[in-house]
Amino acid sequence: MTKTTDFTKVFQDVLASFPVDASAFQNAFKTQAAFGEKFSKVALEAAEKSTEISAAWAKETFSRLGDISKAKTEPADYSKAVTDFASKTAELAAENLAAFAEVAKKVQVETVELLLAAGKEAQEDATTAVKKATSEVQAAAKKATAAK
Repeated sequence: MTKTTDFTKVFQDVLASFPVDASAFQNAFKTQAAFGEKFSKVALEAAEKSTEISAAWAKETFSRLGDISKAKTEPADYSKAVTDFASKTAELAAENLAAFAEVAKKVQVETVELLLAAGKEAQEDATTAVKKATSEVQAAAKKATAAK
């Protein structure tokens, strides 16, 4: 009479000897938190710089409005003041839009760099985890086979 192998017992032994490594989850969480912090820093710096540009633009515009609102002795001076204001405002707008574009460009470059670094790190973490899991599964299988 041949003895039938109890596969339920074999699977239970394999699963019992298969370790769950919680440190992999902790490391993934720490990595994610670190990248979240870096992304937040990029966004906050961009918001701060954009606010500085907006405030300076508004301050300059109000200053120029002060010039245009001054009383003039000649009617022609009013049209010249409005023309000067419009010209300087257009020039100021171009300068400030260029400054906003630089902020956006910097955010884009830093975001791409962070995404590439995150992808590389995630790939390295996954490779390490797979190698470790493979060796642990092989060891557990050898142990289960030797127990027969």
